[in-house]
Amino acid sequence: MPKMKTNRGAAKRFRKTGTGKIRRSSAFTSHILTSKTTKRKRNLRKAS
Repeated sequence: MPKMKTNRGAAKRFRKTGTGKIRRSSAFTSHILTSKTTKRKRNLRKAS
């Protein structure tokens, strides 16, 4: 049986750490940032 293909959309969004955990970035960071507080935007920079 052939190998499964990686979902390319997921491959661009998630990264695997050295220990095998999955890292992803936060949503709500691309646009309409004027309505978000500085504190909220600062916290959104961190990986979720």
